[in-house]
Amino acid sequence: MLGIKFRGFTLAEVLITLGIIGVVAAMTLPALVNRTQGKELETGLQKAYSVIQTALNKMNYDEGQIVNNENYPAQAFIKVFKQYFKVSKDCGNESCESNFVDEDGASRVSRNYKTYNNKRMQNSLLDDGQVFISDGMFIMVENMTGGKFLFITVDVNGYNKKPNRWGHDLFTFQVMDNGKLLPMGADGTQYNTKDYCSPTSTGTINGIGCTYKALTEKDYFKNLPK
Repeated sequence: MLGIKFRGFTLAEVLITLGIIGVVAAMTLPALVNRTQGKELETGLQKAYSVIQTALNKMNYDEGQIVNNENYPAQAFIKVFKQYFKVSKDCGNESCESNFVDEDGASRVSRNYKTYNNKRMQNSLLDDGQVFISDGMFIMVENMTGGKFLFITVDVNGYNKKPNRWGHDLFTFQVMDNGKLLPMGADGTQYNTKDYCSPTSTGTINGIGCTYKALTEKDYFKNLPK
């Protein structure tokens, strides 16, 4: 048909549209990235819990006795426990390559690990055996000479991948006297969720009690502190 005129978009209109798209993307992309990362960490924790529980069950069966701190004292636990994994690197009991001595003269597993709310972290509860396993997880144990407790801490996405924070990708479990594995923060464990999973605490082990919350609260990974 004659007489029909077709009107295209002007350069100004195109630029305005692209600008609006850019603003919307800038507003929504960080939230999308956070949700994706949170889901990955949640899945990693669930997998770690299953892997550790399975290994502990096998160890209980094979050893023919309850696996706890009393029966495996003084760093004896990791020597047997690590046999239930395909280990990519065994750091020994106290000499992982990432160890360093901090300004207080204390030996630490890594300067990179921080508390739940990103403060300086005390790592002395991680230094009685460390192994990297083939799926990328980093397992650390508290089983010191004369100690009363047996803790298993796992970095679910690996030492070299952030955020490297307790309660984010670093989670602690306690092997109870009866051999049962409980997520730290559950009833009966050494560190509760109120005092040791706090967004405002300045404590150097803040986050150690977050594991139970992370496994039981639906929106836990959506509300991690920055």
